[in-house]
Amino acid sequence: MDPARWQQLSPLLDELFERDAAARAARLQALRADDAALADELEALIALDEAQEDFLAEPVVAHHHGVLPGSQVGPYRLEHLLGEGGMGQVWLASRADGLYQRRVGLKLLRPGLADTNLRLRFTRERQILARLAHPHIARLLDAGISADGLPYLALEYVDGAPITDYCRDRNTSLTDRLRMFEQICAAVSHAHANLIVHRDLKPSNILVTPAGDVRLLDFGIAKLLDSDIAPERTRTGTRAFTLHYAAPEQIRGEPVTTMTDVYSLGVVLYELLADAKPYRLKRDSDAAWEEAILHHDPARPSQAMLQQTGTTTRSHHETAIRRRRARTLAGDLDNIVLKTLSKRPEHRYPSVEALTQDLLRYASGRPVRARPQSWGYRLRKFLSRHRWPLATGTLTALVLTAALTIVAWQAREAVNEAARAQAMQAFMVGVFEGAGGTRDGEPMNLRDLLSISVERGQRELVRQPRALAEVLGVVARLRTGLGDYPEARTLLDQQARLIQLSGDAPASLQLESLTQRGRVARLLGDAAGCIALMQPALERARHEQAQLPPQVTEFYSQLGRCRRAQGERQGARQLFERSLALRREGGGSAVGVVENLMDLAGLHADANDTPTALREFSAARDRLQREAGDRHPLLIDIHRNLGHLHRAQGRLDRATQELGIALAVTREVHGPQHPTTLAVQRQLTTLQAEQGLYAEAATDLRESQRLLSQRLGPDHAELADTYRALGQVEWELGDTPAALAALQHVVRIRRDRAQPTAVADALLDLAAVLHASGQDARARPLLLEVRALAQGGAAYARAGEADRLLGEVEIALGRNEDGALHLQHALEQLRRERGADDPQTRQAELALAYHRANHLAGQPLAVDGLSQLDVLGRLPDSRIELRETTWRARAYAAQLRCHGPGRPEAVQQLQLLDDTLRQARPEGGAVRREVDVIRAGCDVPGLPGRPLARR
Repeated sequence: MDPARWQQLSPLLDELFERDAAARAARLQALRADDAALADELEALIALDEAQEDFLAEPVVAHHHGVLPGSQVGPYRLEHLLGEGGMGQVWLASRADGLYQRRVGLKLLRPGLADTNLRLRFTRERQILARLAHPHIARLLDAGISADGLPYLALEYVDGAPITDYCRDRNTSLTDRLRMFEQICAAVSHAHANLIVHRDLKPSNILVTPAGDVRLLDFGIAKLLDSDIAPERTRTGTRAFTLHYAAPEQIRGEPVTTMTDVYSLGVVLYELLADAKPYRLKRDSDAAWEEAILHHDPARPSQAMLQQTGTTTRSHHETAIRRRRARTLAGDLDNIVLKTLSKRPEHRYPSVEALTQDLLRYASGRPVRARPQSWGYRLRKFLSRHRWPLATGTLTALVLTAALTIVAWQAREAVNEAARAQAMQAFMVGVFEGAGGTRDGEPMNLRDLLSISVERGQRELVRQPRALAEVLGVVARLRTGLGDYPEARTLLDQQARLIQLSGDAPASLQLESLTQRGRVARLLGDAAGCIALMQPALERARHEQAQLPPQVTEFYSQLGRCRRAQGERQGARQLFERSLALRREGGGSAVGVVENLMDLAGLHADANDTPTALREFSAARDRLQREAGDRHPLLIDIHRNLGHLHRAQGRLDRATQELGIALAVTREVHGPQHPTTLAVQRQLTTLQAEQGLYAEAATDLRESQRLLSQRLGPDHAELADTYRALGQVEWELGDTPAALAALQHVVRIRRDRAQPTAVADALLDLAAVLHASGQDARARPLLLEVRALAQGGAAYARAGEADRLLGEVEIALGRNEDGALHLQHALEQLRRERGADDPQTRQAELALAYHRANHLAGQPLAVDGLSQLDVLGRLPDSRIELRETTWRARAYAAQLRCHGPGRPEAVQQLQLLDDTLRQARPEGGAVRREVDVIRAGCDVPGLPGRPLARR
């Protein structure tokens, strides 16, 4: 059956199998009205399944599949059984073929179960897990069918305990329990964002590792929301969920929604907080549980905690602890939990994100949405949140009277440092407490609040230029964090003028301002401007090193990043090492040390030292997770870099996995339209293109280009990367004008920023497409410009690549001797600078070998050239950068043989290559077009075909 057709049939079969006979017939009738052929196919598949359902006709376990410890399933050897349920078993397993050492949780259908519906559910679980890439969801590592026909899923093995057991055994604090619960919510929210409802959230499916990290497991009965919702019972009438954690609508057999998971999360949260289930039953039976879930109100968690204090076996110390926790639960947490456990879905939190936000409000001392927002309640929360500043009495008056009047008075009267600080504090409190919402009652977003704070500051702190400068600096950093780089630059420029006017700004403020201005310049793609701004202050920063270590370390790091962006690796390394040493000497933050380690790892990546870069980025990731958990923004950059490095080694699945984690974290931390989120999406899109999915990649890149243009302007450096990727994809799709337009835009952006290496890269990309499309006269001056940049030292690393491409252009223009000299020079330099196995070196070998074999007929070098093509054609194509070189070498060798004695073999080789390319490049692409031309030339004498240039 066609895979696309099966994708259409599978969810419908799943739905029909879960209906009784009458409902199934009605549904088939409705489907037949729209698509009779579809309904007939479904009916035939159901009939086939029913014809095989007489399980009593054969042994219950017809074949045990050899599922015993030590057995092999696919490439995995079973070690011992971890657990089993109604549908499947999970075994601890390891690779039997020794390719790598890694333990997995291998999920199998229970031996002897041939039920088609269970197999479909197993298939659906695989499809669901393939959609998910989140640090708190156990990853799908592999899937397949054993030699015995037994389907399996290889999952990330989580060595952990159910979350309730973990917290109880370790007497985990309330703060840590809430932190872990927020990790659960992040995982479930990610699933919901991918249109997946888990439907079986419970402690045994939520494991905690010894390090305290949460992993969500078992999507065996999860439901895709983009397929029709089916009732909650299997065809045999058994439940497909765990009763104690089921929502009322599941028990009633009603459709599930994301709010069903909200309810189950509420039960888990109840147990985490109260160490008890929500309902106290006289009789522990399914009927009693159903009655309670449908009709009884749960006790407040604080009450459940107090009821346990009366147990005579508890010590006085335990009783005191539980009473203290009950007091903590009373109020906000009670209300949050009870809102999640509302009988009616519409009375619960509308999403897991909303639940998470209320828990974060609780943690920060702000009013929670689960309680009525009375004036008295909001005032109590504010007083509690600011209890120490409010003890002075002045700020109490601020809250209880006119905040604006007091701020203005304090700003006018501030004549010393203490008064200025008090004015600043009052101003910030006034801004944030006044942020209740807009006139139409909608909540005010952070950007609105930041704009208002600037307007108020410029109005109320007009006689306090230093105080206003500090406000502008704070807002600029927040704007930078939101990705609003142009707005941040405007604010920082205003701050710099105020610092100059004030005359008394401390060195710390001056250095912070300069550092942030340089940082934003780099983020806007102006690394040269950053260096021009910061480099003159380097000596001053050295003198302030002992007095201002935090500010100076950040100054060194930001200047180093600007130097790295300009290709000045040695200067960048010195600054990164100086920053790291200063942080270590002064006991700087652990996160700051991780930043330095990331910067140094990035230099190894720039130098093509991929193994070292992988090792150092992995070490930085592990350290950051130990110090700051797995939601820290720095993890985004780490996983992006790991994805890039794995891609460079041809491990596309691993690269996709790393970038998927980065995307999940950046969406959670920054939101869907932040420049970082869009940049990660662009990286994933590039991977799509490298797997031949060009149309989808082009659509995604155009959308990224539109969003980035809106956010950053049409000529930002991030747009250059997007246009570059788009140009390459358009070329693969065969749209030469669109490809050239995109790549010419890249050249314009790069020239504006005067980054020689980046300009050279852009010119090489454009020249490659011009040459490949037969426009060699236009390509030649671009390549001469790259060679001039390289000879001047600014883009030395691109000299070999430029010579190789220039050699191909000269040969295409009929200047064979000049072309051969350029190719020979390119090959020698690339071997010397990059090594024999570098992709650029292999491309130069390919170009020179093809020239010799094609243009030096009858000479010894021609034989050598053909032999070298054969050698290149036999290289393994596991590395993504070498794959197309290998394919082209096979095509060129066959092309040169197709009109001689070796024609039969050449035709066969071209056919095999065509088959390979149709699988690897299903949507066409430049290599397939080139091979098509060569095959046509092989069939028609005198039509040799033209090789297409590649970077």
